[in-house]
Amino acid sequence: MKKIIVPVDFSIHSENALETAAFLAKKNNAEVVVVHMLELSNALVNQSDAFSNQETFFYLKLAEKKFKEFLQKEYLSDIKVTPIIKHFKIFSELDQLAREENVDLIVMGSKGADGLKEMFIGSNTEKVIRHAHVPVLVVKEKAIAKRIEKIVFACDFSDDDVTPYLEAKTFFKKTGGTIQLVYVSTPSTKFKSSREIEEKMKQFFEKANEDASAIEKVEIVFDYTVENGVLYFANKSDADVIAVATHGRKGVSHFFEGSISEDIANHSKLPIISFKI
Repeated sequence: MKKIIVPVDFSIHSENALETAAFLAKKNNAEVVVVHMLELSNALVNQSDAFSNQETFFYLKLAEKKFKEFLQKEYLSDIKVTPIIKHFKIFSELDQLAREENVDLIVMGSKGADGLKEMFIGSNTEKVIRHAHVPVLVVKEKAIAKRIEKIVFACDFSDDDVTPYLEAKTFFKKTGGTIQLVYVSTPSTKFKSSREIEEKMKQFFEKANEDASAIEKVEIVFDYTVENGVLYFANKSDADVIAVATHGRKGVSHFFEGSISEDIANHSKLPIISFKI
């Protein structure tokens, strides 16, 4: 990992994300690209008269001053930090910037969303997870600044999960973390016998080039939803991070089918990292 991007809005949530990015940057000798979204109205930006230009310049300079002060953190010492100010919507264009900067990871803070707001608007976190082509680490109540030892990886042992699982193993190797695979059986899950589940796991580990004995370390949880099962086990096992694979569904298909990874990201108090399928 060479580059980490962190969107900030000067809130405590984005500060938690920045401190986490600094921790990971030191582990990987990586650069941190810190992005502030300057929320100017399109009308103001597009007007050409002198007054509007002066107003735009004023807001830009104000943001630069606040940005510079925000980055005066001791934990950023000895890290290459590149500050960028952009005028765009975080969820729709952050991935474009990540591609331009050749970024390996997005770290962002979030307080989540729920109720009607979640259904009709969604959080910026959801939208970043949906659009990003690189892993997205969502930091919640506090920064990760000392260790990442226990990682719970939600897995259904489908072929789609093989690559995200291998990416997660590579990612957490630098932190010295151990991945615990968890499979959640729900009432809506098509019934599988123990033998069928074991066979599915065996095929998964073969494709991941791992010994079939790894099956013995898989945790099977029974709950009403996958989300509830994963969150229950992660809290019970005192995990540091929850890892999930995501299809990144968009548009109508996302509205009707939803996304387990985004639901977990919204409702978990633990940090979440998503790996794109």
